[in-house]
Amino acid sequence: MSPHILILGGTTEARELAAALASRPGWRVTTSLAGRVTRPGAVAGEVRIGGFGGVEGLADWLREEQVDALVDATHPFARAITAHAARAAAATGVPSVVLRRPGWRPGPGDRWHPVDSLDEAARLLPGLGQRVFLTTGRMELAAFAHLTALHFVVRSVEPPEPPLPPHTEVLLARGPFTVADESALLQEHRIDVLVTKDSGAAATSAKLTAARELALPVVVVRRPALPDGVTAVPDVAGVQRWLDLTPR
Repeated sequence: MSPHILILGGTTEARELAAALASRPGWRVTTSLAGRVTRPGAVAGEVRIGGFGGVEGLADWLREEQVDALVDATHPFARAITAHAARAAAATGVPSVVLRRPGWRPGPGDRWHPVDSLDEAARLLPGLGQRVFLTTGRMELAAFAHLTALHFVVRSVEPPEPPLPPHTEVLLARGPFTVADESALLQEHRIDVLVTKDSGAAATSAKLTAARELALPVVVVRRPALPDGVTAVPDVAGVQRWLDLTPR
């Protein structure tokens, strides 16, 4: 029988994986998108939009659609869906794997301040700078809303959701960005501290290089831990090898 693979998507790697698997003769590939971005990029194979309704809803979908393998290729900070996917796969017996790109690592000259949460990042900021380039996503800015003395430049693909800090300038843009782009932005807006999550994405890593070259401090939010017992691979090739070796 033709295998049916469900990809929990929303990342560049998820699109690359869908294209690779959809090219295999007879394979059915479905990518699920949360629907938070109104204009997602083109995805090969079938696409479904919206949530499943928690662990039970996802488990029901896996059974009803006769899914043979589940690939969680969501963002490294999508803690809830990763936990739900692990539990639904365990409940249904569907083999599952997490596609998690490697995180960033500081290099010589970096002035990184690692933290475990956005709240911790917000507590550090007043001691690091006054003009903040905030690139943590558009849906979790409430942690910074009380920082009335700081000026924020927020970049996101779509308008951020309130509450926002009172002194916030929004830049709507989609990567990838070059080091020259990021250096120009940091200097034009007189940024003196950068805040980012450790997404590990190559498309957004240029800001770290630019910050290093300008000797700016960078607050880096660490990734949440993966659920116990899950299998993780770092790239699309790793998922394909896992699929080829996994009984279905």
